[in-house]
Amino acid sequence: MEYPVMKLTLEEALLMKIFTDSACDLAYAYLQENDVEVFPLTTLLDTGEYEDMIEIQADKVYEMIGRGGHPKTSQVSLEKFLSGFRKAAEAGESGIYISLSAKLSGTYQAAFLAHQQLKEEFPDFDLRLVDSMSASVGEGLSVVEAIEMREAGFTLDEIESRVRFTAANVVSLFTVKDLNYLADGGRLSKSSAFFGGLLNIQPLLEVINGELVPVEKLRGRKKVMNRMYERLRDEADMIQEQNVFLCHSDDAEAIEEMRQYIEEHFHPRRIYVNTIGSTISSHTGLGTLGLFFLKKYE
Repeated sequence: MEYPVMKLTLEEALLMKIFTDSACDLAYAYLQENDVEVFPLTTLLDTGEYEDMIEIQADKVYEMIGRGGHPKTSQVSLEKFLSGFRKAAEAGESGIYISLSAKLSGTYQAAFLAHQQLKEEFPDFDLRLVDSMSASVGEGLSVVEAIEMREAGFTLDEIESRVRFTAANVVSLFTVKDLNYLADGGRLSKSSAFFGGLLNIQPLLEVINGELVPVEKLRGRKKVMNRMYERLRDEADMIQEQNVFLCHSDDAEAIEEMRQYIEEHFHPRRIYVNTIGSTISSHTGLGTLGLFFLKKYE
């Protein structure tokens, strides 16, 4: 997408807040540098409860999973949303909140309820809520679009329109190494996980209409990675203009292989590579790979 000369003044741009939650899996330092306020989901370990991104990093969750543990997560609370949104309202700021899929978490609903409550106190507070219809850097893709557009001087209306477009057109593909994690989450039967492990079955999963759906079963890691490349080749619109997003949970070697292949064969505008954070990895386990792109681009 081409960005025009600045249309908003710097002062107006600074009064426009971008909010997201920690399930976006963008680097916390990147979000801070770009003035994005993050609402952390909570990760529950055997040692206590921790705010994702802020009080705990992904490596601690990976360590627990590696020991055979099963971390749990909980959504962002209504109180956290009320506090964060109220600060923006009191400062006279407008804003947009880009959330984890509403079908994967109650986080969006909590944000909606907080917004409804604050409308009574701050009737002029202009806040837009957008369900990313995705998770991990599929959500992060929309956040990056909002950041780039705010920097380029687009209005809040234009940013909201673009984010809703990306949310409707993002293709979110995942594969996992440990089928038992999907079974524990109810995404796969226990028997399928057991026999799939014996046969080296690697599922290709996709977030469709906000829900994680197993779409194919392939034998072996290479085959499922090749299938992800095929999907990128066949479905990505104007790939050389797009940002492509990759993520992984403790498999730096595989994600670097994917990055190199995509760079060599597809030449996207930019490739973002991120670690899957505490929230998503608690449900997918170690060795998860993700690929995200737009099926329509303008």
